[in-house]
Amino acid sequence: MADVRDLLGRQNYIASDEISTAIFLAERLGKPLLAEGPAGVGKTELAKAWAAAQGRELIRLQCYEGLDETKALYEWEYAKQLLYTQLLREKLSDLLGDAQSLREAADRLASQEDVFFSERFLLPRPLLRAIMSDKPVVLLIDEIDRADAEFEAFLLEVLSDFQVSVPELGTLKAKHVPTVILTSNNTRELSEALKRRCLYIHIDYPDLEAELRVVQLKVPGLAPKLAREAVALVQRLRTLDLKKHPSVSETLDWARALVELNARQLDKATLDTTLNVLLKYESDLQRARRLLQQGDRPDRPDRPDRPDRPRGGYRGSDWTNN
Repeated sequence: MADVRDLLGRQNYIASDEISTAIFLAERLGKPLLAEGPAGVGKTELAKAWAAAQGRELIRLQCYEGLDETKALYEWEYAKQLLYTQLLREKLSDLLGDAQSLREAADRLASQEDVFFSERFLLPRPLLRAIMSDKPVVLLIDEIDRADAEFEAFLLEVLSDFQVSVPELGTLKAKHVPTVILTSNNTRELSEALKRRCLYIHIDYPDLEAELRVVQLKVPGLAPKLAREAVALVQRLRTLDLKKHPSVSETLDWARALVELNARQLDKATLDTTLNVLLKYESDLQRARRLLQQGDRPDRPDRPDRPDRPRGGYRGSDWTNN
């Protein structure tokens, strides 16, 4: 597990003990890993970092509503088949020219189906590419919760046996079992059948110190004091009742914006002009600005910490007084 953490660290991915253990077990047990959590906390980046760390190709299937087997598995290149038919027209004429009946011609043509339904006309989509790959790959099934329940059910066979059935070619089995990482933003409940086939990990927003390490690693040009103040603000914004809390990726965008603007401190002018990098709804912006204009600090509400949210590791003195 320490080796896993070190490998991910070389790809600039800071992995917790829980993440390192999950990746280690997914590799050793040969089981898919389902990573759930808010958008923008590094679930997709985990798959990218692990593929780079292992020197493997990353094959990504982006899920969306209406995704079906043909878009995820394979399609026949009918235009290519038609082109070959036109090129081989004379050969077909020779083959069918002396046929005594339509039935005989159809039977002769059927005997040549293997020519037109072979792998040369098969257009593999991400799932089939991962199964047919000559080398081990990392298969990322991104945002599985956006796909329909029917597609989720279709995945069960693929993830159980790592094989697919192509009627014209038969069953295609994986040459190398891919490392599969599924991500979910938890917009809908996934089936128990899918979860049973996967190892599970929940990746939440990091605490202040962990997020600060990410910012310092990804945006080294930001002054240490300003970086801590910026992360402290983001952490506090996440305690508000917002339509969308700022993600880690948006924290990094804001940090880069502060560097580009040569910001030295989080004064009123800087906050007024850059908060839209963090907050993407006008109602969220208005609430945050109203609190700042009133001189109030968006502190953690007086309520017990929710078990699914990280405890803050920051102090009130971390907040800028400007």
